[in-house]
Formats: sequence, structure tokens, C-alpha cells
Amino acid sequence: MQRRHQRRAALPGVPSAAQRGGDLGEQPLLGAAAGFGNVRDALIGGKRQGRLLFFPFTIGERALARRRPRRISRLPPPQPPLAFYDEPSTPFLWFRFIAPVIIPIGFLVILGCVFGSFVVAGGKMEIIFHALPHELTAIGGAAIGAFLVANNLSVVKSAGKGLKRAFKGSGWKKPQYEELLALLYALLDTFRKKGATGIEPHLDNPAESALFMKYPAVLRDHHLSDFICDYLRMMTVSFDDPHQLAEAMDNDIERHHAEEHAPQHSLQSLADGLPAIGIVAAVLGVIKTMASIDQPTEVLGAMIGGALVGTFLGVLLSYCVVGPLAAKLHQVIADDHQPYLVVKTAIVAYAQNAPVQVAVELARRLTPSNFAPSFQQFEARLAEVKTELAALPA
Repeated sequence: MQRRHQRRAALPGVPSAAQRGGDLGEQPLLGAAAGFGNVRDALIGGKRQGRLLFFPFTIGERALARRRPRRISRLPPPQPPLAFYDEPSTPFLWFRFIAPVIIPIGFLVILGCVFGSFVVAGGKMEIIFHALPHELTAIGGAAIGAFLVANNLSVVKSAGKGLKRAFKGSGWKKPQYEELLALLYALLDTFRKKGATGIEPHLDNPAESALFMKYPAVLRDHHLSDFICDYLRMMTVSFDDPHQLAEAMDNDIERHHAEEHAPQHSLQSLADGLPAIGIVAAVLGVIKTMASIDQPTEVLGAMIGGALVGTFLGVLLSYCVVGPLAAKLHQVIADDHQPYLVVKTAIVAYAQNAPVQVAVELARRLTPSNFAPSFQQFEARLAEVKTELAALPA
């Protein structure tokens, strides 16, 4: 037994029986626990120093001595957490390259499936091509005329811009929301430290403000930047009651939202009326066919088929072109509406005497989940903002 303890003590990193807390026979639990803890400490220390390590002593002394040692490779040094703009590029590639062409891809799928199935089933495209110019002129002209009658000129212009917005998509993604939250922190922190006199120069001319120029995504959206400046300016003239401020901001947001939705409603109304306009074109084709009732059956069949192209085009344009574009515009307007709610949350929370960082954190919680930075990412961003604010002249 004594020689066994001597052999055990001779092994590197393995304590003797005395070091393990006495004879294991007298104190089996305490001695085993102490011995295992010492061996564990030795193993961990050896791992940190890159030495050759052995398996724990419970395997057996002879097996331990004969077993081939295993070298623990050094782990690479820990990397700092990814910054907000260093995230994997898959979402960036999606929004940058795939999202702008997703609507044309959808239209190609629609046309390919509709006309491809028609050709595969034995349909003759000559009838559609022959009737298409006439039917499309009737349907398109009637639809455009009705659209001009139903809407004023400003809505008509906004509808054209709305179609462009539908193809382009919303401009508010993760980097833009990060800029907005950082700008809100910078403005509110400046307001808290320097008061009204310190923040008014930034609000009077945001295009030349040192704070706003650091966040071009917010500065490009002049409606949003004006919204921020107007309500912070109102707070400088003692309009700081949280309830009145929240009600005024809600009314302003509701008005802006209604104005943004006017072109979308007009396009949706156009989509709802296109099937009936297609029926009008089809009825005209039937009238033309009835005037040629003395023609052979083959001629009458082609004329009836051409008349039905009008109904086909009306339904296709309604449910596969104009209607989906109006729905996409609705989604884009809703996405562009969310930053106003973020701004309102931060300003109202600050008016309720919440700390600046708490007010901005509440605004971050209202950011859409697929675009919101994590708490750790935003903390890192705020550290950069604080450094930039400290570097600004007093």
C-alpha cells in the first residue's frame, strides 16, 4: 500500500495520500472528493499551460502510466462579438439584390403558369394575340379614365410614386433603425445635458447639424426628421406634458398615415373595378360577333374567343397585377410607418422623466423584431455614440 501511494505521488500532477486529506480507507468520501478536486485542478492547470495531460486516477495506476498521453490543443483567442453592421451577409444580400426583383419574378411566374398551361392544354395563342391589342386598349383606357375621374391630381401623382415604392420596397431595415435609435439617444442626451439652448441649433437646421449629418438615413426621410424636430422643439417651449404630447403625436401620425394610404386605396379600388371593365370589353366583343352571325362556325368561334379575352384580361389584371401591387404598397406604407411609433415612444418616455437610455431602450423594444438590434449590439452602438458626443465641441 505504501509503495502504491509512492507511485501515485510520483506521477506528475497527482497528489499524495496525505495531500488528498488522509487515508482513503478511514475517510472514503472526504478523501475521494479532495483527491478528485486536486487532480481536477492539476488537469485544468496543465490544460492552460499546454502540457501533456493524463486521464483521471480512477482508471487505475498501471493503466494511467501505460496510456498514451493526449495533448490538448490550444483554443483560438476569443473573438469580439459581431458589431451590428458585421452580421452575416445573407439578409443584406436579400434586401440589396433579391428584394428589388422579387416583383418582376412574380409576374414572370404568373405569365408563365397561366399561358403555359393554356398552351400545354392545346390552346391557340393566335386568338389571344389577335384580340389582345383591342381588348387591352378598351380595358386600359377605361380603367385609366375611371381612375382620373375618381381621384384628384395629388392622389394620381402619389399613386405613380406609390407604384415605384411598391417595386422598391421599404427603406427601413436594420441599419436604418440603428441610426434612428442612435440619433434619438444623441438628441435626448444633448437635451438633458445642455437644455433648450444646446439642442435648438440642431433642430432649426438639421441638414447642417453635426448630430443629424452622422445619420443620413434619417436625414433623407424629411417627413420623419421634421417630425422629430417639431416635437423636440415643442418640448423646448414647455410643451412637455406626457399625455398632451402623446395625443398630439398620435394625431400627427394618424394624419400622415391617412395621406400615405390615399394612393394605396385608389389602386385597390381600381383593382376591384377591373373585372367589371373586362366584362364591358367582352360584351363589346359579343356585340361585334352578333353582327357577323352569318359567318361560318369557325369564324364565329374565333370571334367569341376574342371577346372572352376581355373578361380574361380584366380578371387577370385585377387579381394578378394591380391588386398585388396595391397590397405590396400597403405593406411598404406600414413598414415606413413604424419609425414614427419608435420616435414617439422615445420622446414620450423622456417627457415622463425616464432616463435617456431607458427611453431609447423602450423605443428599441418597439422596433420590428426582424430589424431590431439585440440589447448587446445596441449597447455597443451607444458606446460609440457617447464617444462621438464627447468629441463634439461644447
